[in-house]
Amino acid sequence: MDENRLEGTARNLGGKIEEQVGRATGDTKIRAEGLLNQAAGAAQDVYGQTADVARQTATTLDAWLRNSIETQPYTTAVVALGIGWLLGRLHRPL
Repeated sequence: MDENRLEGTARNLGGKIEEQVGRATGDTKIRAEGLLNQAAGAAQDVYGQTADVARQTATTLDAWLRNSIETQPYTTAVVALGIGWLLGRLHRPL
């Protein structure tokens, strides 16, 4: 689990508490700060979730690529050569 998820959840919870204190005391400034902390905490939590998914996807892609290279080395070499040829053709006209 990404540390941003933990920090975001904690900040969101602190913002909720701060909002309730502001609501109970009638202090609009504390209540607004609580709402702001909730929004920032939610955004940080979403960022952490996105980082977790990206990390998992990269791991899955790496495993798939390694498996493809190990099980089909000739096909992989031909595909790599084709990609290299196409990239080379981008730099000079036909």
